[in-house]
Amino acid sequence: MESTRILSFSSSSLLLGAAAAALGLVGLGYKYLWKKPEEVVRVGVVSKLLIHPLKSGKAVSVALAECQPKGLKLGDLQDRHWLVVTEDGHMVTARQQPRLVLVSLTCEGGRVCLNGPDMEELRFPVKQADNRVTGCRVFGKDIQGRDCGDETSRWLTRYLGEENTFRLVHFEPQMKGRKAEESKPFPLPAEELAYTDIGPVMLLSESSVKDLSSKLEHEVTVERFRPNIVVSDCEAFDEDSWEEIQIGNVRLQRVMSCGRCSIITINPETGVYTRKEPLETLKGYRVCKPSERHIYKSSPLFGQLHNVKKTGILQVGDVVYKINR
Repeated sequence: MESTRILSFSSSSLLLGAAAAALGLVGLGYKYLWKKPEEVVRVGVVSKLLIHPLKSGKAVSVALAECQPKGLKLGDLQDRHWLVVTEDGHMVTARQQPRLVLVSLTCEGGRVCLNGPDMEELRFPVKQADNRVTGCRVFGKDIQGRDCGDETSRWLTRYLGEENTFRLVHFEPQMKGRKAEESKPFPLPAEELAYTDIGPVMLLSESSVKDLSSKLEHEVTVERFRPNIVVSDCEAFDEDSWEEIQIGNVRLQRVMSCGRCSIITINPETGVYTRKEPLETLKGYRVCKPSERHIYKSSPLFGQLHNVKKTGILQVGDVVYKINR
């Protein structure tokens, strides 16, 4: 009798175990086998890749680039990884110094090349391990940077104006980034950034720029808006609806629209700061929804900011695919 009960209990346990295993397989099947498939839709072609090594400085146009979590990279050049600061470490951008847009920072043979109008080229090592690491303030938040030396400081001070002292800092891989959501009144993915504003990759279509130019007295170029990825072969503002995209083996996830400020009124060819166009025209037809005013306030929207969901290589000519689920 006792052995019968033991046998019955064992059989029940086996049945329960089998049932649990079956339910587990069903769950896995639902998650992996019956997951809603992706629909991949061609939406455009990459026509330009632009790296802005110096925040507010000139863009470097490249044929290909690595797309990393902190932005586009080619060799020693990485997007928004150099920053001009005051002596006490506060960031300086074209808002305060419009002529920064004319400064070119490139890298060659392990050295940084700094150029500006009426200035002799300055070269210094990319890696300067003996230089101090200094604390900086970017949008009110703390971040580090490796000081690029006194000679570089003198070059920038001569170029931007002798009444103030300016220094250049470099964000290095081992340094701790800042979180974009820490400086914004709304939730954002907890990605670490270097000196970028919010999202590490900004995307804009040629058609959107042409649409804006058609409303202006003087045409504007994509460079004025400082994107990283420029897309052709699509309609104006199509990029607003691309929540997730694939380019080559890279996956990008939209964070938010790019709310524009007065920097876009600085001519990237002359450094002239008007504080009017094309900002005023954009405000006439590219405002956010009333429900999003707590996010964008009065800033017009132009271009899209993305996080890097999957890293890889981007090339000019790559097809851009929108991912639907």
